[in-house]
Amino acid sequence: MAARSYGQYCGVARALELVGERWALLIVRDLLIGPRRFTDLRHGLPRIPTNVLSERLKELEHAGIVRRRVLPRPAASVVYELTEYGSQLDEVLMRFGVWGAQSLGQPRPGEIMTVDSMIMALRSTFVPAAAHGLQVSFELHLGEIIIHARIDGPSITVAEGPLAAADLIIEAGPAVKDLMTGDVSPGEAIASGSVRLAGNEALLARFVELFHIPTKPESTGSKTA
Repeated sequence: MAARSYGQYCGVARALELVGERWALLIVRDLLIGPRRFTDLRHGLPRIPTNVLSERLKELEHAGIVRRRVLPRPAASVVYELTEYGSQLDEVLMRFGVWGAQSLGQPRPGEIMTVDSMIMALRSTFVPAAAHGLQVSFELHLGEIIIHARIDGPSITVAEGPLAAADLIIEAGPAVKDLMTGDVSPGEAIASGSVRLAGNEALLARFVELFHIPTKPESTGSKTA
């Protein structure tokens, strides 16, 4: 692990020493979806230099967060996966992602969405209380990315790819964020054409209830006389 230290006997400081280097948490994010080969990680993080990815993986291995495993034949390839200790970052990272999503705004020039980031976005913004007694499935088309979500009461499964017989197919791109924050209503999104649907269109309102990004609190500066 890198020798950098904050010099504080504190859990937050130690956590930052372990996963605070650039790209480290995004590697963990993608490994929370499942084991990945080195090439899979490069594909999911297209802007990370190869040498930096190698270095971060070594650091995370040394810290006991990531381990390597050889898949059985015929694959026989090496994959990286989270240890039990590393998997404890799941809830932490999902809450962190929801907090950061409040400041997303519109995509900046050059910013991209990835399959793993969108899978984590759905997992982290899911509201179990809104799914009581509900069984429903969604397929999302976000540009070239296709993911799906199956909801069975408070349980959710999100994965890559289309889903046969999905109750509602949503083609939205970045506009899905405005739906999830409530900045745009389902009716407005349909009327403007920013969202296209196939299936039970009434379920779009349910989707908005099930996946929610909270509104960022407004800053209120103190006034001085």
